[in-house]
Amino acid sequence: MSFSPSVPGPPAGSPPAAPEARLPLPAKAAGVAAFFLIPVVLQKAGLGSAPYWLDVLNTVGLYAILALSLNVILGHAGMFHMGHAAFFAVGAYVTAVLNLDCGWPVLWTLPAAGLAAGLFAAVVAGPIIHLRGDYLLIVTIGIVEIIRIALTNDVFGLTGGPNGRMGIARPTVFGFRITRPQHFFYLIWFSVAVSLVLFRRLELSRFGRALRFIKEDPVAAEGIGINTSRHKLLAFVIGAVWAGFAGTIYAARMRTISPDSFNFSESVLLFTIVILGGSGSRRGVLLGSFLVMGLPELFRGFQESRLLVFGAALVVMMIFRPQGLLPPGPAAYMLPPPWDGAPGAGGARNGAFGGGADEAGGAGGPSPPAGGPAGTGTSGEGR
Repeated sequence: MSFSPSVPGPPAGSPPAAPEARLPLPAKAAGVAAFFLIPVVLQKAGLGSAPYWLDVLNTVGLYAILALSLNVILGHAGMFHMGHAAFFAVGAYVTAVLNLDCGWPVLWTLPAAGLAAGLFAAVVAGPIIHLRGDYLLIVTIGIVEIIRIALTNDVFGLTGGPNGRMGIARPTVFGFRITRPQHFFYLIWFSVAVSLVLFRRLELSRFGRALRFIKEDPVAAEGIGINTSRHKLLAFVIGAVWAGFAGTIYAARMRTISPDSFNFSESVLLFTIVILGGSGSRRGVLLGSFLVMGLPELFRGFQESRLLVFGAALVVMMIFRPQGLLPPGPAAYMLPPPWDGAPGAGGARNGAFGGGADEAGGAGGPSPPAGGPAGTGTSGEGR
């Protein structure tokens, strides 16, 4: 009795899987161009509330950057992290100190803010990276509270205590000073576009595929040689660096920062955005940012009941669609020959490992061994 390992595949003669439907590039470019024309349209319309709605869009964009950075930790690596506001605070305060005390231009502080947030994440996450689920969640809640208390107590005389730091300079780009809401609209949403592109590349990289595997089954990931602790720590650092960048933009936009701006409720909002939109989905994060940060502004007239309605909607959402509004689709990766499904390769069809027509002696595939059918796992004589 002999065994030949085989993996079940699609039935013989089955049509190739349809590729995932995607918008053509011209349609995407037209959509992006139309979105970036929003400030011009609002200004031409002569609406008195145009600056207000631009500020709302700026807030949505800023939280989209933060939620995309949290999505690396929560959505891709599967770590329950509710202390992301701590890294946001580190970036903002590093920008304030370097600008007010050292005279650095605001945007020059961007690398330093990201580096400081990343180093802080490496220090605090190293001892706790082996924790899972609720245990990690509780520890990260403690981290954000420690940071808030430290900022309130004016650590090293740099944070300004409960009053925070005031008078942060406006950013300049090639000599142009960014002061108005429409100026910040382009700065923030350009940063969102860059974040989407970079995190897309990260997701498709070897590191991103390893994170996806770790999220689905960390034990199996360890079994095939993936260093799960190192990958989780690196995901923590990457998310923290990007949150530090967002802290710089926030400090430049608000010009005044205080410990109350980085409390636990901010972490809850970010966590809600990722879970509501779809953990691991970039489109879901954008949708969640609009729903959590933008939609409540439409119901500001119902000040007393809007939070109640929003909370009830979240409960219903978690019951009937716990995967989120726009969850990520199944992963699809291009495989090199001979596993790419090319005729005559004798391997998988349509980029998926498995049997099918090729294993059964279809066009271009090898013939089944004498004495038994292919893919059954045993030879005919050995039964």
